[in-house]
Amino acid sequence: MLKITQQRDAASESMSLILEGRLGGPWVEELDTCWRQIAANSQGGVVVDLTGVTFVDAKGKALLTRMWQQGARFHAIGCLNTCVVEEITKAGRAGSSRLRRMDKREGS
Repeated sequence: MLKITQQRDAASESMSLILEGRLGGPWVEELDTCWRQIAANSQGGVVVDLTGVTFVDAKGKALLTRMWQQGARFHAIGCLNTCVVEEITKAGRAGSSRLRRMDKREGS
């Protein structure tokens, strides 16, 4: 199961997608639908918060990769999530540094 919470930051006009649970199986398609709606309507960009994600399957990783290529920024904490984000963003996007990584030393 995957819980998807949407939050809008009025000051920056950005949107956040807060994910909690397992990003796999039918939940990948659910996130994809949500992503397409938000990406089309968000003026200030989209931040995807992966701190509550406990599992990512291959289809979930492929979706996150596509989201990254389309401009999503990721917020990740913990070994699983930071590793997945680093794999996705390793090749990078021209002129971009959209990975926001926090750990306990930074006051998470």
